[in-house]
Amino acid sequence: MILRLVIWNLVDSKTTIEELRRYLRDESVDAFAELPGLRFKAWISDDVTDRWGGVYLWESVEAARQPLPSRARELIGKDPDIVEEFDVEATIEGRFEFEELSRLGLAFDSEH
Repeated sequence: MILRLVIWNLVDSKTTIEELRRYLRDESVDAFAELPGLRFKAWISDDVTDRWGGVYLWESVEAARQPLPSRARELIGKDPDIVEEFDVEATIEGRFEFEELSRLGLAFDSEH
């Protein structure tokens, strides 16, 4: 398994975190739901430092190398500041309240 971490600094970008949240709701989440070999993806943000990114968990190196259905680079206007990949040494699912992880988070929170 492969874990990929991708982070953009949005200070000099063409977009905002709120615009990127709309993009998630309207387009990106549904597109990534159809990717073979993607076990998990979390989109992440930090309003204080104006950063945006994603954490991907792939079943294999081959799955991690496929073309992605993302317009993030286009919307942000530059390549990510950080792209790192790691081999996964172990995984575990702990105790949890929500069985379904899909479509949770600020992009789907009615207050945002």
